[in-house]
Amino acid sequence: MASRKWQALLFNALRFEAGWLLCVVGGSSVAALAGGGLLAWHLWRCALPGEWRFIAGFALLGLMVDGGLNLLGGFDFNDQALMLGLLPLWLWMLWPLFATLVYHSLAWLWRYPLLAALCGAISGPLSYYGGALLAEVTLAPWLLPAQALIWAALCIGISRFYKR
Repeated sequence: MASRKWQALLFNALRFEAGWLLCVVGGSSVAALAGGGLLAWHLWRCALPGEWRFIAGFALLGLMVDGGLNLLGGFDFNDQALMLGLLPLWLWMLWPLFATLVYHSLAWLWRYPLLAALCGAISGPLSYYGGALLAEVTLAPWLLPAQALIWAALCIGISRFYKR
């Protein structure tokens, strides 16, 4: 039987994956309920002291990054309502949900900045591509390569931040 630590790490990863799927498939109303609930659970039961600051900062970063990419024409959300005129709530909610992984199931990765960059460069664009297919969002041709660079840089930044 797996130790409690491994069970907690697995539950953390599965919570994120469930949240990702619920947000992308369910849209903004489901994201508000399910994503909000998953974040509340994480902060109540799993978060390290002060981790809420990182999650909140990452949420703001997501609004700036994806919101900026949307303003540049990277996304076509069709008729979806945009939060602050920038993003649908479901897409924004993925940022704080991802942040719940940083100090838990992805903690091992930050010791290897180049591997973290490679994982970010691959998994970031794949997440956007899969999400776009499921949520019927059109992506500009330049968006996925841009996301690869952004997520590689973000993961290197997390690696440096995490060491402090």
